[in-house]
This record gives sequence, structure tokens and C-alpha cells, in this order.
Amino acid sequence: MKAVNLFLPFTPVRARWLQLTLIVQACLAIALWAMSGSTTLPSPMEVARAWIDLVQRQGLLFELWASVKVSVVALLVSTLAAVVVACLGTAPVFMPAARLSAAMRFLGFAGLTYVFMLASGDAHSLRVAILSFGMFVFMVTSLLAEIAATPRERIDHCRTLGMRHWRITAEVVVLGKADVILDLMRQNAAVGWTLLTLVEGMTRSEGGVGAMLLNQNRYFLLAGVFAIQLTILTYGLGQDFLLSLLKDSLCPYGRLGKEGISA
Repeated sequence: MKAVNLFLPFTPVRARWLQLTLIVQACLAIALWAMSGSTTLPSPMEVARAWIDLVQRQGLLFELWASVKVSVVALLVSTLAAVVVACLGTAPVFMPAARLSAAMRFLGFAGLTYVFMLASGDAHSLRVAILSFGMFVFMVTSLLAEIAATPRERIDHCRTLGMRHWRITAEVVVLGKADVILDLMRQNAAVGWTLLTLVEGMTRSEGGVGAMLLNQNRYFLLAGVFAIQLTILTYGLGQDFLLSLLKDSLCPYGRLGKEGISA
């Protein structure tokens, strides 16, 4: 493949070329960072030393594991709740409630914290509840849009096969859009990590990598902030890769039509 093709939009590119391009750009970014000589940003070596100190003396990996457990539980709860609400929304009587759930994405956490505190028995439940809500409202919005875009012919085809009512919902929404649901799980997992620092900052007694990040930021320890952020980024990329593998394994048909861009 000619190198110039990499600069042309919508050009079929083999996976190994994309991987090579990613490696080269990452190396260039690190080199520019190291040579920048900035007096305000920490150098890569300072970040590396801060990461070692955080792991050895402050339990960064243990705090990360605590955050991972909260994130995974919230992801599963929000996904299940969103699928149920979206399925119920296929019936006219439940559609207003489903749309109201989607509209709640405009609400800020600051005005809802007290409500969640009353409904939660402990700090851990409070974290899971707030984080689940943050992911749930966006997932419902996306699922309702997917359902609205479903071709009418697909529903009529189910009727010709003798399916009725909720069986059609199960076939079209749950089974027919399983790949979409798994994709939305990947997106919401990333959204959850952006919200996690805020959520863990409300209940610092439970620890977590978000609370540790806030503590580092409070005392302007930028090397520690960068170290924690890079740790979260590394875990997030690994989690996204695993969820992608899960989707490809369970729904291989989801890749149809996409090979042309990254073949």
C-alpha cells in the first residue's frame, strides 16, 4: 500500500497499517512531550516516578480495583434497566415514561444527590446508584433512537411468522439489536469512567481511584494526576478491547459492512 493512501478519507486500510500508524504517532507524542521542556507540565520520567510511588505507597492498583467493581456493577445495572425501559417503550402506554427517562439526561447530579442519599443504605450503594443513573439515561436515549429507526418491514416480517406483541419486541429489540446494545455498553463504560471521579468525590470514605485523583489534584501534584489518568486510560482501553471482542464473539454479524474501511 502506498503511504499516501493513509491520508485519503474512506480508503481501505489493512489492520497492520493502522497498528503501525498508531505506534508511530504514540512514539512521536511521547517524544514531543519529553522534549517540550515545559515548566508547568511534568515530564514522562516524573510521571513514571509518581506512578511507582502511588502503587507502592498509596495503593493505586487496589484503589483502581475498587473503582472497577463499582463501574462494572453500575454498567450492568444501567444496561439492564435501559433495555427494560426501551422494550416497555414499544407499547404506547409506556412510551411517555421511556421518553421522560431519556429527558432526564439533562439533569445534573448536584440536584439529585440528596434523593440518591435517601434511597441508598450506604456509600457503596450511593456510588452505584448515581453512576448507574448517569449511564442509564444516555443508553435509553440511544436505544429509543435505534428502535425508532427500525424498518417497518422487519416488524411486519415478524407478524407474518406468527409472532405477536411482546414476542416481536423481544425478537426485534433484544435479539435483533444485541450488537447495538453491546456497542452502547462500550460507550457507557467510557462515560462511566468520566463520571467516576465526580461520584467518588461525593463519598471519599469508600476510596477509589477517583477519590485519589481528587486528592492529588487538590494539592496540585500534577505528576500524580497524570499517572492516575494514564492508569485509567490504560485500563479503559483494555476494557473497551475486551467488550469489542465480546461483541464480535456473540454478534459476528455486526462486523458485516465494516470490513471495507479497516480491511
